[in-house]
Amino acid sequence: MPITTTRRRLLAGSAAALALPAFARAQGAIKPRLTAISQWSAGSDGAAITALGKKFEEKGGVWQHSPVPGFTTEMMNKLRAQIMAGDPPACSQLKGPEIAAWSKIAPTVDLDAVVAAAGYEKVVAPDLAKLHKPGGKWIALPLQIYSTNMLFLSKRAMDKAKADKIPVTWAEFNDLAEKMKAGGVPYPIANGGTRADDGQKFEAALAGISPTAYRAAIMNLDKKALEGPEIKAAFVQVRKIADWMDPNVGAQHFSTNLKRFVDGDMGMMIMGGWAQGVLRNAGFKFEDFIIAPGPSDNSKPVFLLNADAFIFWQRKEPDLQAGQTLMAQLVMDPAIQTMYSQITGSIPVRTDVDLSGEGWSDGQRRTAAALKDAIASNQAVLSLAHNMAQENGMTAAIIDVITEYVKNKTIKPEQAAIRLADAVESSR
Repeated sequence: MPITTTRRRLLAGSAAALALPAFARAQGAIKPRLTAISQWSAGSDGAAITALGKKFEEKGGVWQHSPVPGFTTEMMNKLRAQIMAGDPPACSQLKGPEIAAWSKIAPTVDLDAVVAAAGYEKVVAPDLAKLHKPGGKWIALPLQIYSTNMLFLSKRAMDKAKADKIPVTWAEFNDLAEKMKAGGVPYPIANGGTRADDGQKFEAALAGISPTAYRAAIMNLDKKALEGPEIKAAFVQVRKIADWMDPNVGAQHFSTNLKRFVDGDMGMMIMGGWAQGVLRNAGFKFEDFIIAPGPSDNSKPVFLLNADAFIFWQRKEPDLQAGQTLMAQLVMDPAIQTMYSQITGSIPVRTDVDLSGEGWSDGQRRTAAALKDAIASNQAVLSLAHNMAQENGMTAAIIDVITEYVKNKTIKPEQAAIRLADAVESSR
């Protein structure tokens, strides 16, 4: 169950008087130990954090990772329980506005000294840095970046459609979907059935139509933008997408249907770069699919930013403090970010990492180039579906409307737009 504002305020009130301690330096005689909570337990995510743990141990540390598979709220429930019991982990996975919200619940570690020593702030996108230093102090560190609106194209479905051009705009995307359908691809759009899957399709549609409207409506919750024509246009595009999806897929993770995608039973997939890691981990080859930036009606890449991060919680034990120092140093290390991204399919947070060498895919290079171009054209925005744009409560209210719209085709786009604006107003 998502944490409600009321409960959060109650928790915040009990912790507001706690002062932030100075970040402890690793003590030579102390064996660093780290207790960590994340959602990552299997697949490429599990492999990546396991590799990170091995690097931690190679540095002489004791790695104690507690994965909580499932949805974000399940991990947060465990985190909240440990904090309320006075036993927070030394660090935990957390991202977006939740970093600021949860920092009011329990005291966090001031990471400014270790960040400054690494020169990290100079190589992180400014908007991303802001999310990880609420109140002006670094308390969390981003580890990897994904764009949630990358477009994966099945090579076999492209062959069936006799198509070789990657669509750039939504009109071209729709045209390719029709060609795939006519060419014998039963479902031109690959789908899972989770709420995040639905949310990604909507945010990709709206940001691709107008990143300016997306920023105003979804990130800033501007009432006029929420009632604007771009919202209705996004729902129109989502309906087209839904009509090309397999209606018999219900509440499945997208990875369930990856073989159908590769086989050309499903043609295109709107997904984050993590799908590359999942596809590769499942044994599929780069020859099976193409990765490109999602549709953008002004033809400039739109980057829906999703960044995984660790937040560090205050602990008094010297070995845990030493472990936090070691973990922070590892997370910011270019070699570690390279290792992690090459396993998961993400791109490094550090903009100074060179992706031209071996181990990087063309899709990752396109993603990195898209981020650079999107920042330059002010078209890098924060993902709603993956908890970067809003806190959990608001995100849940918006996704509820989107999911109902995707599942219930009797709802008209104009009705969905009204419901979306109403949901936001009632959740403020």
